Amino acid sequence: MSIVLTPGSVPISTLERIYRSNEPVKLDPSCFPALDASAGRIREIAGGDAPIYGVNTGFGKLASVRISREDVATLQRNLILSHCCGVGAPLDYVIVRLIMALKLISLGRGASGVRREIVELLEAMLERGVIPVIPGQGSVGASGDLAPLAHMTAVMIGEGEAWYQGERMPGRAALEKAGLQPVVLAAKEGLALINGTQVSTALALAGLFRAHRAARSALITGALSTDAAMGSSAPFHAEIHELRGHRGQIDTAAALRALLAGSEIRDSHLEGDERVQDPYCIRCQPQVDGACLDILRQAARTLTIEANAVTDNPLVLSDGQVVSGGNFHAEPVAFAADQIALAICEIGSIAQRRIALLVDPALSYGLPPFLAKNPGLNSGLMIAEVTSAALMSENRQLAHPASVDSTPTSANQEDHVSMACHGARRLLKMTENLFGIIGIEAITAAQGIDFRAPLKTGIELRKAHALIRAAIPELGEDRYLAGDLEAATKLVSSGALNACISPGILPSLEIEGSIGN
Repeated sequence: MSIVLTPGSVPISTLERIYRSNEPVKLDPSCFPALDASAGRIREIAGGDAPIYGVNTGFGKLASVRISREDVATLQRNLILSHCCGVGAPLDYVIVRLIMALKLISLGRGASGVRREIVELLEAMLERGVIPVIPGQGSVGASGDLAPLAHMTAVMIGEGEAWYQGERMPGRAALEKAGLQPVVLAAKEGLALINGTQVSTALALAGLFRAHRAARSALITGALSTDAAMGSSAPFHAEIHELRGHRGQIDTAAALRALLAGSEIRDSHLEGDERVQDPYCIRCQPQVDGACLDILRQAARTLTIEANAVTDNPLVLSDGQVVSGGNFHAEPVAFAADQIALAICEIGSIAQRRIALLVDPALSYGLPPFLAKNPGLNSGLMIAEVTSAALMSENRQLAHPASVDSTPTSANQEDHVSMACHGARRLLKMTENLFGIIGIEAITAAQGIDFRAPLKTGIELRKAHALIRAAIPELGEDRYLAGDLEAATKLVSSGALNACISPGILPSLEIEGSIGN
């Protein structure tokens, strides 16, 4: 069963499904008339004498150079080969699949002037598992993600490299093994394929999906830490957050209330606890994590629009005009990536403070130093907390905005660029670090809960605690901990920790009225 895309209205949930599955992707046939009409218009122009950028002219600073009719196909092929200048480690298979799907959506809007054969080959490659090898570095996020998209397109013309059935091979060989034929690009088709923001957008979407998964897990581990520290649930009272009015804060507080419901630990200190207020990392979870949720939701709206956008150049307009513009400039994506980076950083920062609280006997209300049994002889989780601090610090450095770092390229023709591509790519490393921080909090919080026995945490959190304990035994005597940290990180990154919680408790990336709902 294929995922059917209706260009212009593909929701964020479908984009995440493409990212997380290996399902074939196809365009809704309703887009074909517009697709055919724009391709026909480009053929008409290519046969005429009027200069149209990218159709019968050179590119970038060479746009004033006219190209003869008999050289139009060679122009497009040369464009792809000359732009295959990517460097660095190849992008992950799932990212490339998403890039290809985003390119299908953009071309399917019918403003790019490509023939139906182009989208049919992209569909077939996705269906049969021919996935281009795309080096991750080389785009500045303006004039499109030129170098990485050229590597994608190179496979379509029988060049470059691709993955097929787990093996890396020349692009032409991969097509042949899959029973496919390379295309010969017609006028403007090479430009339409590489002149877009799909690589930056796919990377930003991947960072968004991973960040949202971590944010939901952080609510679980944050609630566990609250109970382990015998923190108060009073700051999560609904009316406090309604009086402020931020949607993310309201939703986050509701999730924390639901997670802590029925906790014997919480009920045990509702009376007689002399502490007036908890540290901010406990008390202000709705305000901090809720603000991060709002940022992720805003980024989701921006990236949903971009995923459905036409971002190449020039464009075939509804009245038949072919007009050059600047939709290839990825500034919206760059800003979204920078916002996601800030959210990732802050989710990890406040989680790390909860870890530090639990291992510090001056703050943890009756828990032993470093959550160790027989502390002194045992160091417990002392260095696990240090590792979480190292990951947090690395994310702070990576959170520096990429969008402000423009530099001129292409002989000053492209004199302001977005840096969206590497701004989005760094989200993958940042979320990996965040998964690690949340995983360490899962370990420390579960250990803290164990020390509160025979009192039990809430019903939902018991499920999370049981899942953690199934993967990571309670820490008694000191042992080799690297495997525990790896297992806990996997519980977060795989989504298993979130999946153990009843549906409807953890906040969604989409809210009522958001674009794509």
